Amino acid sequence: TFRAIEENPASINFATFVGHGSIRALVIGEDDRPPTEDELDRMRSEVDRAMQQGAFGLSSGLIYPPGRFATTEEVIELAKVAAHYDGIYISHMRQEGLDILKSVAETIRIGEEGGLPTQITHHKIVGAPMWGKSVETLAMVDAALARGVDVSIDQYPYTASSTSLTILFPGWSLDGGREALLARLSDPQERQRVKDAVVYNIETDRGGNDPANVVLSNCPHDKTINGRNLSEILRLQERSVSKENAADLLMELVEAGNCSAVFHAINEEDVKRIMRHPVTMTASDGGVEGPSERVPHPRNYGTFSRLLGFYVREQNVLPFHTAIHKISMLPADRIGLNDRGRIEVGAIADIAVLDPATIIDKATFEDPHQYAEGAHHAFVSGEAVLLNSEMTGARPGNVLRSTDYRK
Repeated sequence: TFRAIEENPASINFATFVGHGSIRALVIGEDDRPPTEDELDRMRSEVDRAMQQGAFGLSSGLIYPPGRFATTEEVIELAKVAAHYDGIYISHMRQEGLDILKSVAETIRIGEEGGLPTQITHHKIVGAPMWGKSVETLAMVDAALARGVDVSIDQYPYTASSTSLTILFPGWSLDGGREALLARLSDPQERQRVKDAVVYNIETDRGGNDPANVVLSNCPHDKTINGRNLSEILRLQERSVSKENAADLLMELVEAGNCSAVFHAINEEDVKRIMRHPVTMTASDGGVEGPSERVPHPRNYGTFSRLLGFYVREQNVLPFHTAIHKISMLPADRIGLNDRGRIEVGAIADIAVLDPATIIDKATFEDPHQYAEGAHHAFVSGEAVLLNSEMTGARPGNVLRSTDYRK
């Protein structure tokens, strides 16, 4: 991967973690079972190899298969390997709705017992039953910090998330991968079990208790439904709008090839409360996106301009200088990039030039393919990649390796 990027560089820098899910899939596959001791040794070796090659730490997606099949102890064992190389652990937690307090405790425990800094990535409170629980999750972070655990948070500034439709499916149904899931859906009794769980998740988790809160963003097998919510699609199909019918539709879409979606199930007050916390930094959780037939989450285009324009200038959630710190020096220092994220003699000139009075995101959930206003110039390693709000075509991006920064 590094060689491919070096041979065809981008306009941005590239740094990576070693993914627990990737390692688990390589060694164990998609099965819901613990590793044997030999398999765990292989997983340790793969993490060790990645850290020697320049990974900045261990990441995990414990809400997704195959990561969700791992025990906490398995992740701790791999975190210890990353700790040997001064890496950090960063996790999309196991659950962000009804069990979020358990998930925060697990993330803190992995860092504490693994012996390395730990980070809750894209922290949010999902589902109306849990809105307001950021008071408790942040108190847990404060308590961990007080006893010496190095914990941090990152967040995107939106009240919706985005991922695969299977996020609404029960974990047991994903054991064995896609083919095993399709086999379960072909059995009437198993299909009903899956449906019941999907209805429950629509009510209490990312479904936001309303099929209209699930908006399809990328359905390769039927691009005509990109940008439509489940309620709209049901009406187009002349089916009544209900959570049960929405669950049927979700299973049909997954059978046809799966889709990604935007899920509107986050409360604004939780977003602001998490944003204000001193150890919270801003990150997009998005991908590099150009104009396409997809209708992706607007975070791909608007994360940082939304923070500075909407939350700082219009909502006064943070002082401007604090927000700048949260998108520059704080994340750079978190992974050890001590020559970036700051403007000083000897630092790498990765610099964005913007107007605090006009910076604002333009990307919306309905029309996400829009660039921000008020962002005028950008320099990567001192070379202009954006001048007068136009791309220059320069590609000075580098592969950043932790091995170049370790003490």
